[in-house]
Amino acid sequence: MSGPIRVLVAEDQALLRSSLSALLDAEDDLEVVAQAADGAEAVRLATCLRPDVVLTDIRMPVCDGIEATRLIRAALPDTRVLVLTMFEVDEYVLGALRAGASGFLLKDAEPQAVVDAVRTVHCGQSLLSPQVLARLIGPVAPGPGIEGLTPRQTDVLRLIARGRSNAEIEAELGITRATCRTHITALLARLGARDRAQLVIAAYEAGLV
Repeated sequence: MSGPIRVLVAEDQALLRSSLSALLDAEDDLEVVAQAADGAEAVRLATCLRPDVVLTDIRMPVCDGIEATRLIRAALPDTRVLVLTMFEVDEYVLGALRAGASGFLLKDAEPQAVVDAVRTVHCGQSLLSPQVLARLIGPVAPGPGIEGLTPRQTDVLRLIARGRSNAEIEAELGITRATCRTHITALLARLGARDRAQLVIAAYEAGLV
């Protein structure tokens, strides 16, 4: 049996950092292995402790959440990063997603939503609101990024951008689980995306959604 999901919490506000840590530690399947007060400390602790998930504020002193995300993902490709923001539309959020974050969460989210979000990104899923992402990116014209994709790969990418799970994609397109995974693997390779979150960004920037 695998152990609990190991989480590092990075937040410069001490009260919120303690509250988030206590919330996550109270769950049987989650374990907060460290707390960081700024991005530089988050990178150092993540590199040493290799957590499964880093929950980080996007605006922090010394090293902000974008740079911390980039450094953590470069050193630890298997570690997922979930960024915290005060607002649905934050100019830093898209930068964090491009740096390798698996999604973002509002600081005023319900406690259970925070717990569920950590579990979601740990499972390899992205945590993105298509509506909010559309506002972040803004209107875009179709770009060359999706040239070379097969029609079915394009269909899969469009559904990923609309927030569909693998099971929903399989049902909607009438394909098997193995075929769906093959298409997603091909999309990651062709679009140079690290994960599902970056596939969503690629779809929006290509004008698919």
